[in-house]
Amino acid sequence: MSPTSNPPPWNVHRLPRADGSVFLVTGANAGIGYFIAEQLSTTGATVVLGSRNPDRAQAAMTSIRSRVPGAEVRAIPLDLADLSSLSTVAESLEVNALDAVVHNAGVALDDPPRRETRDGHELMFGTNHLGHFALTGRLMPLLSAAPAARVVTVGSFAAKSERLDLDDLQSRRNYRSKRAYGRSKLAQMYFGLELARRLRTLASPAQSVVVHPGGALDSLTPSRPPIHVRSAGARLRTAPAALLVQGKHAGAWPAVRAVLDPATRTGQLWGPRLFSLRGTPRQEAIWNHLTDTTVAARLWDTSRHLTHIDPASLRG
Repeated sequence: MSPTSNPPPWNVHRLPRADGSVFLVTGANAGIGYFIAEQLSTTGATVVLGSRNPDRAQAAMTSIRSRVPGAEVRAIPLDLADLSSLSTVAESLEVNALDAVVHNAGVALDDPPRRETRDGHELMFGTNHLGHFALTGRLMPLLSAAPAARVVTVGSFAAKSERLDLDDLQSRRNYRSKRAYGRSKLAQMYFGLELARRLRTLASPAQSVVVHPGGALDSLTPSRPPIHVRSAGARLRTAPAALLVQGKHAGAWPAVRAVLDPATRTGQLWGPRLFSLRGTPRQEAIWNHLTDTTVAARLWDTSRHLTHIDPASLRG
């Protein structure tokens, strides 16, 4: 291939090699996070599974190794709902540099009552957003030590219809679980874009990319026992939904591309190609409300106050 020729089209089933790289995936023991880890492990990279449950992490590693011969996978304990525990994460990785972290882990509560983290934050906002905000700060020296590290933040299509209430980020008033979840994912996406701006200002080689999986259902997800088992009945019942949404294996594709594709740039948003709900990954226009840099900056300042960490000031 000549230096001026166009690169081949992105193929979700034929990923580029990443031998020697180290990737951390939060919440990699189940769901989309598991498939992000499984797919990244096919590239020759070392994939580290961040999980608060060691037994589930072990099951995920066993599953990946059974499907990807020679996969370099290991696990570290990671509890995003306990900010003090994140102080040892960088050390536990036992590496000199980290090439990417995928902020995938998340809590989604279907029903009240409102719950809180160990630090007294609303559980979904505290875990999904504040936990990843603080984790980024703890990892920034390792990310800065890599040639061009990537921070990939996994948002949600559910965030597209939500708006942040900056005076009630903890959902203390009129708590509704689905709204609180959507807002926590929206906060993550604001964070990823604001991090991109701040890293750019610092002339940092690290990049921050935001992705979302579109519509990803368990019933359309291939089985990975014991991680996930899809019954024939569930598959038949939800077959019509496959016209609009997809399984979690496909929901992983935007994050995997954001980690690996050299054409991906900081500050971009990636999601599924068809109606932002299903299909191969593509770059999307930033959603209108996510372009509000005032909201993003205020959220950053509040998050810094609540976590006592500023990710953009902790370079190596």
